[in-house]
Amino acid sequence: MTVRFNDEESPLARLAKRRDRGGAPFLTAEEVEAGERLRRDFTRGQMMPGISQRWDAQPRAKGGRGAGDLSDSAIDARRRVDDAIGAVGPELSGVLLDFCCILKGMETIERERQWPVRSAKILLKAGVGVLARHYGLDRQASRQTGRIRRWGTEDSRPTIGGLAPDSDRSAGEDRR
Repeated sequence: MTVRFNDEESPLARLAKRRDRGGAPFLTAEEVEAGERLRRDFTRGQMMPGISQRWDAQPRAKGGRGAGDLSDSAIDARRRVDDAIGAVGPELSGVLLDFCCILKGMETIERERQWPVRSAKILLKAGVGVLARHYGLDRQASRQTGRIRRWGTEDSRPTIGGLAPDSDRSAGEDRR
């Protein structure tokens, strides 16, 4: 099943379009991708809080419907959300879940948590930065394409079968 998103409904996409005083984007592409990845997993894991009665979720027999009725992909998505939230920590996870997943606005988050104005924006920036690091997106951005990375000096050569490339042994010598 492919989950599709409307970028116009994402507060993260709207915030990504904003620029700072110097003209640089407020959020990097890696931070936006990290927030959207969290949102995708949150949606795939069917973790959105319900706002109305769900008649199809009523128990029909002994034992109710619950986690046993989730697909493997939904369970995996929930595990990825738990891992990401654990990596971010309790200080930043609430603002990430509210903004990226539940799609609350900054003003709403600040009002509900009784935070000063514009503080949620700063904490969100820190949160998606940590999230990008958790997902490994910051390493992908810093990686140079086409460059081979290796240990050793430029003229170092590997040994094969215990023999150095410039060994005194001849090819026909017994190796016992």
